[in-house]
Amino acid sequence: MKGIAVSLLVLILGHPAQVVAQTPTVAGDICPGELGAKVDAIANRAEFSRSRWGILIQPLSSTATLYSRDAAKYFIPASNVKLLTTAAALRKLGADFRIKTSVYSGENGSLYVAGRGDPSIAEAQLKSLAQQLKQRGISQVNQLIGDDSYFQGNAVNPNWEWEDAQAGYGAPVNSLIYNQNAIELVLSPQAIGQPLKVTFAEPKLTNQWQILNNSVTVAQNESEFIAVGREFDRSAIRVSGQLKVGAASESAYVAVVNPANHFMQQFQQVLAAEGIPVKQALVASASRNYNQELATVESPALAQLVKETNRESNNLYAEVLLRLLGKSTGILPVPQEEITGILPVPQEDTSEIGLKELKTVLTQLGVNPNSYKLADGSGLSRHNLISPEALVQTLRLMANSPAASVYRASLPVAGESGTLKNRINITPNRIILQAKTGTLSGVSALSGYIEVPNYEPLVFSIIVNQSELSAAKVRSATDEIVLLLNRLRRC
Repeated sequence: MKGIAVSLLVLILGHPAQVVAQTPTVAGDICPGELGAKVDAIANRAEFSRSRWGILIQPLSSTATLYSRDAAKYFIPASNVKLLTTAAALRKLGADFRIKTSVYSGENGSLYVAGRGDPSIAEAQLKSLAQQLKQRGISQVNQLIGDDSYFQGNAVNPNWEWEDAQAGYGAPVNSLIYNQNAIELVLSPQAIGQPLKVTFAEPKLTNQWQILNNSVTVAQNESEFIAVGREFDRSAIRVSGQLKVGAASESAYVAVVNPANHFMQQFQQVLAAEGIPVKQALVASASRNYNQELATVESPALAQLVKETNRESNNLYAEVLLRLLGKSTGILPVPQEEITGILPVPQEDTSEIGLKELKTVLTQLGVNPNSYKLADGSGLSRHNLISPEALVQTLRLMANSPAASVYRASLPVAGESGTLKNRINITPNRIILQAKTGTLSGVSALSGYIEVPNYEPLVFSIIVNQSELSAAKVRSATDEIVLLLNRLRRC
């Protein structure tokens, strides 16, 4: 989820901190033979004595190793998982693949909305569907029925932590998605001592949620933090923390409770605004065979979905890509009318099928299937295990694949875009770095490509686990290693 996504997590607010790597003590170029000692000098500092480092640095053109540290061992990778998910999606589905959402005619003035997991749907797409229906002569709808059955299984990964599942960045993943299944709140300071003003970015949601506001506006000399979470059994949002008087407003996101119902409520309102009243909107429990397709919208091409996934580290997009891999296998849900007997036939979780397909696709690409073990597509789960070796292997093989340019262009660029926009951006010489970040508490990862001015292009993976230090401190040390790589020369 873009913006500041918070949920029962204390965050320091204000302008994004620029994570600037410390300047290495020795200036000038370094020879490849000197690299190991210099990297060790960083990773072996006393402050990292309780941390685990996993590092692999190789030329992009070969499997020769410039530096390796526990590169074959498993680490929790955080959002570096997205490098595998997006690679498999591009390989299996192709850069031009699009996700289609359709509206079909039904009996007795009913319409069916068939969602297929498009994570990009917002009000504009719903308006397009409504306008197409209006052009078709639809003037009223008795029943608006949403088919949310395309993706089977848990909308929220059972391996995710409780607090993550409440936040916008941990929103549920289903077939009918609206506004990334998250609700944006705008928190604004008032007079000192007063609670923050809490408003909804979509005013029409105001009456649908109860706000439990324990926040406060503080003086200019105090720190700022906010914590936002929601109840699981009712429509209530908790807000706590503090902002300075006179400070700018801050956005926070919480996950919706019933995403398919949320989609249908929004579509019902959009239809009414276009002059098409809806008597009843509901979500179907099973798929069915449809009649005529009356309206349709498509997602951006997969190349754009992958870019959003990697550049902004969008968890929802990554989880959708994983489920699309599951649907690509040709294993379809069992239609309800074909089920016999008293008990329903269990249907396999689409994300679980997706994980199997991801491994199949990457194995065909050439990635060692024993070098990683995934529990989700986004990296939010702490059950994910990946070796630096697996990440470097994926990056190298994708660089030599037909999807190379799309894959590489999806990565954040240091000092320019996405999650690397404010990293390694104050240096004497510009560093040409394209890499995927990853952060969980105690976890920091960076894997990608670097163009070295006086050497050859490199591929690398740096993962730190079991760290009690701040994310900024670990990132700074990681960036120091990247700066070392940029100083390599042939000698």
